[in-house]
Amino acid sequence: MLGTSNIARHKVIPAIQRSEHGRVVAIASRSKDQANEVAKELEIDRPFGSYEELLADPEVDAVYIPLPNHLHAQWTLAATDAGKHVLCEKPLATSSAEAQAMIAASKRAGIKLMEAFMYRFHPMWVETLRLVRQGTIGELRAVQSFFSYRNLDPDNIRNIADFGGGALFDIGCYPVNAARMLFDAEPTAVKSAIRRDPSFHTDALTSVLLDFEGGHATFTCSTQLEDDQRVHVHGTEGRLTIEIPFNIPPDRPTRILHFAGGMPPTDPGLSIYEIPAADQYQIQADAFAKAVRENTEVPIPPEDAVANLEVLERIFANGR
Repeated sequence: MLGTSNIARHKVIPAIQRSEHGRVVAIASRSKDQANEVAKELEIDRPFGSYEELLADPEVDAVYIPLPNHLHAQWTLAATDAGKHVLCEKPLATSSAEAQAMIAASKRAGIKLMEAFMYRFHPMWVETLRLVRQGTIGELRAVQSFFSYRNLDPDNIRNIADFGGGALFDIGCYPVNAARMLFDAEPTAVKSAIRRDPSFHTDALTSVLLDFEGGHATFTCSTQLEDDQRVHVHGTEGRLTIEIPFNIPPDRPTRILHFAGGMPPTDPGLSIYEIPAADQYQIQADAFAKAVRENTEVPIPPEDAVANLEVLERIFANGR
């Protein structure tokens, strides 16, 4: 684990420790005291006071990179040079060009590289894709998403432009990824409106229209609104509502609501698909580790990260 961020401590490391195919053997921080503290807290054998020391450890097969966005490319390339497989937090990089360079380096070194879009591994999304693909809602025509939280801390990395902060990189990348996955295509046109925080200079409120062959995806993301997240998937013969689409709780069942036959108050038919509790980080860790152990392709190819970043770049350009 390269870094001791909250997501590493509270979500990723516990999930890997519960996984079937992975084990957290080392953790690094730029502060040895911090590495020691987290290693003791989470029962990790080897703490290191630098990322370089961890990458030199011959017993480490792969690394997870939960660092700020602007450091993803640098430390993925360093890990690649050290012969370590890499599972990297989203977004894979802060530009599509950086991501392409990371992929090229990983291929030269013969290592696995995957962007950690954990939600895609949750059984709820596996079921959602099955319902869409089998025509449960007819032909897919529209995807509407909303993802927001409120964070006004000027010292938080999500509010620091030079660190790759802002709503699009942090959470807007999810609705883009979900739309591309649901339509199984790339958008042919992009329209966007962006409002930036006058102090942080990050995008604080962004709304987007993605035009796909046969349908539209729209979404709003914000770092300065009440916490919320929803995805609605609309077809010619029905619609799906995904109640908690991205930060899916690992300790409770989740639901997909399928409506067909009208709209309230005409009482449309409602089917509820309840998905048992599952830890998307654990499933992701096992899927990645299995690909490393068996020398197979990773389940989400890194080229998908490049395509996602290309859409984000088009959104930024259009909303400028």
